[in-house]
Amino acid sequence: MINEKSLPSGRPEGRCPLNIIKVGGAVVEDEEQLSRLLRDFSAIEGKKVLVHGGGRRATKVAASLGIETKMVNGRRITDADMLEVVTMVYGGLVNKNVVARLQAVGVNALGLTGADVDVIRSHKRPLKNGIDYGFVGDVDRADGRMLSTLIEAGITPVMAPLTHDGEGNILNTNADTIAAETAKALAPYYDVTLTFCFEKKGVLSNPDDDDSVIPVITRDDFTRYVSDGTIAGGMIPKIENSLDAVAAGVKRVVITKADALGQQGGTVIE
Repeated sequence: MINEKSLPSGRPEGRCPLNIIKVGGAVVEDEEQLSRLLRDFSAIEGKKVLVHGGGRRATKVAASLGIETKMVNGRRITDADMLEVVTMVYGGLVNKNVVARLQAVGVNALGLTGADVDVIRSHKRPLKNGIDYGFVGDVDRADGRMLSTLIEAGITPVMAPLTHDGEGNILNTNADTIAAETAKALAPYYDVTLTFCFEKKGVLSNPDDDDSVIPVITRDDFTRYVSDGTIAGGMIPKIENSLDAVAAGVKRVVITKADALGQQGGTVIE
C-alpha cells in the first residue's frame, strides 16, 4: 500500500519527469514498428505511461464477424455490436499483447481501461449535428491521484481507448483524447511530456513531402493552418487535444514518427 504522503506533492519545484507516449493503431498492428517502439519505450528512463489505439485491428475483426464499420469524419460509429468488438480488441487483444511484450523487455506494465480502478470516467456523447455516434464516450475526468499511486509503485500503465460512465457501461473513446486527458490529470504531480507517435515525422505543411515538418504550432498557427487547409482530417482533433493539454499544464507536447521516439525533431505544440 502506498502512503499518500509519498506521492508527488504537486508543487512546481522538484517534480520528477514523466513521459506519456501515445501510439496509433497503424504502429501497433505492424510487427516491425511495434517491436522497435516497445524497445525504444523500454529505454526511456524514469516514469512513463503508454496509451495505444487499435482501430484498424477492430475494423478487421468486425469484418470477420460480419459487422459493418461506419465512420463519420474519421470517428467510428459504435453500435452495440461494434462496442463488443472494440471492447474485445482494445481492452483484450491489443492491450494484453502490448503488456506481455513490455514485460519481455523489462517493463512492469499493467493494462488498464478507464473502468479499471475508475481511472477515466466519461458520458455517452450526445447527438452532434444530427449524428448518433452510439456508445462513444466524452471524458468527464481522469484520476491523476490513482495513476500516480500506480506509477509510484513502479507500475507502467498501458491505457486502452475505453472508458466507462459509472453506470455499468463501457464507452469507446478516442485514443488521442485518452492520452491528453491522462497527461492533464498527471500534470499536477509530474513534469509531463506527451508524445504522439504515428507514421509521419510530424505535422506536415505538404502531405506529399515527408520532410515538410512544421517545427512548432501555436494556437494561432493552428487556426490559420485549419483555415487554409494545411491541417485537416484526423490531425485536427490530435492538435486540439495537444493544445488543450498544454493549456492545462502539460510541460511539452510533441507529434513525431514512431521510430524517432527519444530523438529530436517532430512538431512541438505550444
